[in-house]
Amino acid sequence: MNTAEEFKRFGEIVKRLRKECPWDSVQTHESLRHGLVEETYEALETIDDGNWGELKTELGDILLHIGLQSAIGEERNEFTMEDVLRGINEKLIRRHPHVFGERSAIDLSTQKRNWEKIKLSEGRHSVVEGVPKEMPALSRALRLQEKASKVGFDWNNSEEVWKKIDEEIHELRDAVDRGEKEEISEEFGDVLFSLVNYARFLHLDPEQTLRETSKKFVRRFNYIEQRLLEEQKDIYTVTLAEMDALWNEAKGKV
Repeated sequence: MNTAEEFKRFGEIVKRLRKECPWDSVQTHESLRHGLVEETYEALETIDDGNWGELKTELGDILLHIGLQSAIGEERNEFTMEDVLRGINEKLIRRHPHVFGERSAIDLSTQKRNWEKIKLSEGRHSVVEGVPKEMPALSRALRLQEKASKVGFDWNNSEEVWKKIDEEIHELRDAVDRGEKEEISEEFGDVLFSLVNYARFLHLDPEQTLRETSKKFVRRFNYIEQRLLEEQKDIYTVTLAEMDALWNEAKGKV
């Protein structure tokens, strides 16, 4: 089968599931919400692992959610799969005039600025509109900063950002000394936001770097657990000094 035939077959399968499967038939836009997020994260994990065969499978799972959401939309007379496809096709053409229009070739930075201008012309009221509130906080902070940067609202260099981090840390320490919980929370958030800014200037993805650090922590903590098991020691009764010694040992191995 070619791509068009497989896609038609996929649509027929999804519609049959909506009619005959006890689980699929009762799903709604809302009930599928968390599943869509979960499948997306599973796809991201396969990319991090470089597992392209598994990525193919996970993309299929995401496509299933698109198919189910579209089928539900059609049943409710809200929209159809054709509407979804037509919408994305028209959006891609509209937002790439340098490809599908008469504009000449442009560089990446110009394309990004034009992209935001086009989105504003489509009815958005703010440059920072459209960044999902459900995004992980570090990723959302990065995206907001990137959007603001495209219109010139940005630091000149990383040294200026570093000074801002130092300023925010001092404000956090002052808030902690005063013991005002709401202020501490706000200042802590300011520190994190400034660190995201610094990561952006270093061309790092703060979400990914923290994820990698968390993975490293798990590897090293698992090493501690394994070594204590080998020594027949209870992790709940060993001292911090003993665990810290194993942690330092793990740093050279995992």
